[in-house]
Amino acid sequence: MANTKHTDHNPRTRAEPETRAVLQIVPSLDSGGAERTTIDIARALTAQGWRALVASQGGRLEPALAAAGAELIRLPVASKDPAVIFANIGRLAKIIRTRNVSLVHARSRAPAWSALFAARRTGVPFVTTYHGIYPARSGLKRLYNSIMVRGDAVIANSEWTADHIRKSYPEAASRIAVIPRGINLQAFDPASVSAERVSELRKEWNIAEGRVVLLPGRLTKWKGQLVLVEALERLKKEKRLPEDVRAVIVGDAQGRDAYVHELVTAVHDAGLGRTIAITDHVEDIPAAYLAADIVVSASTEPEAFGRVPPEAAAMGRAVIATDHGGARETVLAGKSGLRVAPNDADALANALADLLARPKDELARMGAAGRAHVLAHYTVERMCADTLALYRKLVEMPKP
Repeated sequence: MANTKHTDHNPRTRAEPETRAVLQIVPSLDSGGAERTTIDIARALTAQGWRALVASQGGRLEPALAAAGAELIRLPVASKDPAVIFANIGRLAKIIRTRNVSLVHARSRAPAWSALFAARRTGVPFVTTYHGIYPARSGLKRLYNSIMVRGDAVIANSEWTADHIRKSYPEAASRIAVIPRGINLQAFDPASVSAERVSELRKEWNIAEGRVVLLPGRLTKWKGQLVLVEALERLKKEKRLPEDVRAVIVGDAQGRDAYVHELVTAVHDAGLGRTIAITDHVEDIPAAYLAADIVVSASTEPEAFGRVPPEAAAMGRAVIATDHGGARETVLAGKSGLRVAPNDADALANALADLLARPKDELARMGAAGRAHVLAHYTVERMCADTLALYRKLVEMPKP
């Protein structure tokens, strides 16, 4: 496949004027919405005849990036070291000049600082995407975060994110483009997942029969795993937890060993060792959703978009999500799932008891409503079309 070669920070020096390129910059390629969006956009660029370049330190998603037809340029763009950020300006400027880059798109703060100055030095448009919400508890942190609104266009991945940007940086309001994260409805399609894939995951989880409550997401406290443990403990104490229910917490620890220990201890102390399984990252996440009956997103802090609720909905699963951030747009309360107050174990316990008491056909109707909502508003095709249209507008805009 074309354009799958990996290079270091000394790219070939011959420009290729016959083919325009877009350079996306993302710290790593391990997992997460920013990384998967990078790959989706790279695939769309390649399909439209553009060259898709990605500057990153790399990671487990490198094969997926190569399959999308993109070229990985390995650079230390994950570093927050000021010296490395400064050095990356020159590296990126050289790539822009020698590879006929028409536009630079940064997806994280540290590399965005390098990318902004490289783009300005070379006279190409600069775009950023707000993939998360960046707290600013000091003037210095606010300055650091402000790089994400210094682009010629600022992509917000939800209306909630756009409102947050307007409130935090009103000067950027005219440059905001709302382009929600897109879900790949071919990959996230119940009809495309075999029974064998689902059965294999249930075996790995040591769950042969019974109902499954799934909470996917990296293992970090703000993702709300401890809130789920507390909610299940309350249901057990109140004798509202059916015997056939098992909960699976899936995600990368990413070095947070202390938190994993805290989580394991909480499960043990709650007497839920036979009810809750904690497992590592699952590659086949569509099958994981299909192996579950109810999917929970219990983030205690608002997520700018939050992939779990719409992905689970696309797989026809009823969802319980915390009532803030992007979930307010992706979860239709009472129709495709339930929304509960964040960091509220009582509210989550009651929502779980509610859905667990409902018949399967009612949960199926919720799942169908969720998939229809995703199909109407959150497809990867729509996200890519809107993003590439923005790219073309900026590239074709007359320079002052």
